[in-house]
Parts: sequence; structure tokens; C-alpha cells
Amino acid sequence: MNLRSNYEPGTSRWATRRAQWLALGLSDEDMLKPKIAIVNTSSQLAICFSHLDEIARRARRAIELAGGVGFEVRTAAPSDFITSAGHRGGYILSARDLITSDIEVQVEGAQLDGMICLASCDKTAPGQLMAAARLNIPTIIVACGYQPSGTYKGRHCDIEDVFLAAGHVANGRLSADELAEMSENAVLGPGVCAGIGTANTMHLACEALGMALPGSTPVRANSEPMWRAVDQAAVRIVEMVAEGLKPRDIMTPAAFRNAVTAILSVSGSINSVKHLQAIAAEAECGVDVYGLFERLADQVPLLTAIRPNGETPIEEFEDAGGTRAVMKQLEGLLDGGALTVTGETVARNLADAKVADTDTIRPPERALGRRPTIVLIRGSLAPAGGIVKLAVADDRRLDFTGPAVVYESPMQALDAVRAGEVKGGEVVVLRGQGVTGSPGMGMASQLVFALDGAGLTGDVAVVTDGQLSGLVNKGIVVGEVSPEAAAGGPLALVENGDIIRIDVPGRTADLDVPAGELDRRKAALRARPPSGEVGWLSVYQRLVRPLPEGAVLRPAEQAT
Repeated sequence: MNLRSNYEPGTSRWATRRAQWLALGLSDEDMLKPKIAIVNTSSQLAICFSHLDEIARRARRAIELAGGVGFEVRTAAPSDFITSAGHRGGYILSARDLITSDIEVQVEGAQLDGMICLASCDKTAPGQLMAAARLNIPTIIVACGYQPSGTYKGRHCDIEDVFLAAGHVANGRLSADELAEMSENAVLGPGVCAGIGTANTMHLACEALGMALPGSTPVRANSEPMWRAVDQAAVRIVEMVAEGLKPRDIMTPAAFRNAVTAILSVSGSINSVKHLQAIAAEAECGVDVYGLFERLADQVPLLTAIRPNGETPIEEFEDAGGTRAVMKQLEGLLDGGALTVTGETVARNLADAKVADTDTIRPPERALGRRPTIVLIRGSLAPAGGIVKLAVADDRRLDFTGPAVVYESPMQALDAVRAGEVKGGEVVVLRGQGVTGSPGMGMASQLVFALDGAGLTGDVAVVTDGQLSGLVNKGIVVGEVSPEAAAGGPLALVENGDIIRIDVPGRTADLDVPAGELDRRKAALRARPPSGEVGWLSVYQRLVRPLPEGAVLRPAEQAT
């Protein structure tokens, strides 16, 4: 086999690699085999990653049995609930691109032949897909499963319930002891957050893109189906190296359209929008993912209501057939000619697919609804876009007009909520949280949950250039407003008392201030002071592109 990892005997490169790998226990025969990176985002900091080392060991043995050689390599392993503590949460989104670069350094530097990527928490799957697109060597993403959840007072309780409930403690609606008891019962084992949050949404997206084996998402962590998928991926990746099947053969415009369709049909995480755009940017396939979400929103029916969008547990969704069953129900809306890691098309992969429970994953003619739950909006306040996530069942009015009350940091806004300074009828503006301003993109969900704890959900609206939870949002919340305030977007010009008009059905968010006044404010706008960041976040701040470009890292002269 003609492999890029092999070097001419007698050369310096051949001799030094041979010396290193002989010392690792490889034989001369091994050195002629396909060399597969096992990309492991292992960490003992968070339960999401705690089981990945054993999965990596299993994958290595399976690759060897399939005729290859596996090399485990490690990357950064960010957890939204752990790694967000420092620097205003700036390490969360920025770690996605660090994962991509970690993979590039090790896999491209060593000139390995293929990759199995062990996908876990939110940023790992997009970071791995970005690396696959950038390096363009045979790659399979393996979803490593979701965590078992518990109960509290006879009701389902998972990590997002704990996150939401914390907003109620600050306002006396829940005691700290009750919150402590919830946290003791929310997570009962390894894996990503249960529910259709960002992690499970991106695992679904991997399969819908064609980059994960059919029927492998979502999956219970450490279950027999998960182990079976690991073994199957090991066999298939060796075959893919021989076939020369590469990510850019798979991640085409048709594949991205399929992924967006699948995400809309399950009311997935809004974070998937920027992640898919970043993957498309690395694949250099010219896809406008934001535009796809806008155009397809009214065409794709809602087929399921997985927690927290509805009452369906993720386990029931998996048992009903998971992503493969969703795609089977959506077959008429998908591009069946799109290629997948199996070497077959989507249509061929779905030919014998079954939907085990058509009440859990419904056919389009019995859809739960046709109103989009991921809504891209624009307007004078968000010229380049903002995102609203709606509940599956929400019969409240979806328009809001009110005076702005402006905050420059999450803590300032939270203090105001606790002090009772935020009143019904107001539009809470939280700015300076974008990819550049934060830097790294601050999380606005704590504010949303604090407002809910204060009984203000539905009585106020929120507009922010920060990001929101991939699982739960409450009321009318316009997130990820672009251009961000730090880039001089209209959000930077808002003053207390300005009237903001939000029309979700009309997909607009407007600042009702005369153009002349806005011009005056823009002229008086002072330059943003240096953030004072050093290290990774300073690199990220200098190179990150705006959200509509996926927030990828590019020098300005290379921007699309």
C-alpha cells in the first residue's frame, strides 16, 4: 500500500522513525501498515471524558486486528461546566479551535494515514470535524456516548436541570440544600449531557454529514452498541485508507444541507450553527450554513421532542432508532446521493433502516409541528444575524417591544437581577460577550436562568452577543448577535431607554433610534481598551473571525 507515513529505507527520516517505533514495541512489518491516529480528548477534570482512555485502548486493539497500527494522541478537553470558570468562560469556544490545531500538529506532523476521533463533550466533535476537513485524510468520528441521569423528588434530573435550578437559588425559590441534592442525583456515570444539547446534536450532525457510521448516534456511554461502533470504525478506517476516501469527498454542500435538515427536525442546539459553519470553512466547500438554517427552517417538520425540548428522554430517542431513524423519516428532504464514510451513499445506507417507534420519531405527515424552533433573525440591531431558540410547545406571543437596560458584563447583569432592578417590559442587553470582546465568547445563560428564577420569563426579553446553553433557553432571547459590540456593531450603540423591537415570526430585531443619533453615537464611540489577555486567548482574540464565518482562526488577509 502506498502510504504517506512510509519513508524510503536508508534515509534519515526512515531510520529515526524506525528507532523510535522499535522502542515502542513495533516491528518492521508494523511499520509498513496503515498508521491510524486515535484522537482522544481524555481528561479527569470532567465526567464527559472520564471513560475515553478505555475506548482508546479498545480502538487500538481493533485497529491492529484490522491490519493497521493505532497511535493514541491527546488534545485539549474543554467542559462547559468545568473549564468555563476562568477568564469569563473564554476557554470554552476557543478550545474548539485549539483541538483542531492539536490534531494538526500531531497527525499532520507525523504524516499519519487516517484518524478515528473519539467525540465527547460539546467542542470535541466540531473541533475534530474541522481537523478532518483541514487535513483531509481518511477519518471516522466515533460518538462516545451520553451519561445516565437520575431523579429528584420523583422527576427526571440531569445536569441542565441543575444549571437552570441554580438561577432559582439566588432569588429564594430553591434552597441551596435542595440544589445540592439535585446535583448529587443528576449525573450517574460517564458521558456527555443527556438530552439534545450541543454534544448530542453534534454527534447527530456527524452521522448526518456522513462522517460517523450509520446508526452510531446517539448512544449510551459504555453500552454494547457503543463498543460495537468502536470495533466497526476500526475496521472501516483501515479500509478507507486503502480506498483513499477522504473527508472532503464526504463533507460536500449536499452533506451540510442534510445535517442542517436533521438538526432542525430534532430542534437541536443553536450552537450547531456556528460549529457547522466552521467545519464548512475548513472544508473550503463554500457553504453558507447560516443561510441554510434560514432557508430550510420553514421546510423541515419537527419530528421529535427530546428533553429538554419536550418530555422524550434521549434513551427513548436512541431506542426508536436515533439519527438513522430521523434520516429515514426525512428521506424525501435529504440528498440521497451524498457520500458517507461507509463508501456508500445516504440513500443506500437508509435502504434497510427502520423506525422502531413512530410516536417518538414521527413521520412528516404526523409531525409535532412545522414552526421552526431555531430561528435566524436580522434587523438594524443584528445586521449579520442573531439566533433565537424556541420551545417545541410555546403558545406565548413571540414579539416584544420595550426599553433597553444595558449591562457590560454577566456579573453586572446578575447583580441587577438579584437587586430587583430589572423590571417587566424591559429588554435586557448584555454586550461585550462576543468572540473578540470576551474573548472566546461569554456565556449568557446564567443571566437567562436568573431572570427565570426571578419570575421574569416572558415579561422581559434578552439581547446579547454572547452564547447560550445548547439545551435550555427561557422566553425571548436573541443570542449571538452579529456584528458583536466589540467589533462596533449596533449593539455597542444601545443606551438605556432605547426602544428595541423583536419580532420572532418576522425574524427581525431592530433598534428604534433615529439614524442621525446613531451616527452621532458611532462617531463618539471610543476604541475598546486592550483586554490584557496573554497566552492562548490573546492569540484567539487577534485571529478569530466573526460568527457568520464560523469564528474560525484566520489572519485578516485570509478572511473569506
